[in-house]
Amino acid sequence: MPLSEHEQRMLEQMERALYAEDPKFATALEGSGLRTYTRRRVYQAVAGFLVGIALLMAGMVAKQIWVSVVGFLVMLGCAVLAVTGWRKAPKPGEQPAAGAPHARRQGRQRRSVMDRIEQRWQRRRDEQQGQ
Repeated sequence: MPLSEHEQRMLEQMERALYAEDPKFATALEGSGLRTYTRRRVYQAVAGFLVGIALLMAGMVAKQIWVSVVGFLVMLGCAVLAVTGWRKAPKPGEQPAAGAPHARRQGRQRRSVMDRIEQRWQRRRDEQQGQ
């Protein structure tokens, strides 16, 4: 269910207040999550791919076939990790998939926090309408 304009304004005010009160904490919250995690995994896989290329070339220069084979396997494994990590990364503004590793662990906490926020919001609305 989308937020109303009033709710969006309130959320933006809360966000601005958080940035004003504790900018370091706000930026730490911003960087956490599945998107950052998968981006980091993709970068690590690309670095591993480059190491695999180096091993492949070193094995060819040293005429050691087993080093070249290990380099190729490292390249292959890192390519698979990079492609699967890239596909799993949520787009900006998109909710993480339900089966994602961090979504499962943090999903319960986020849902309970969001449920409490929604309950408080509803109580305030009801109180304001009752007056």
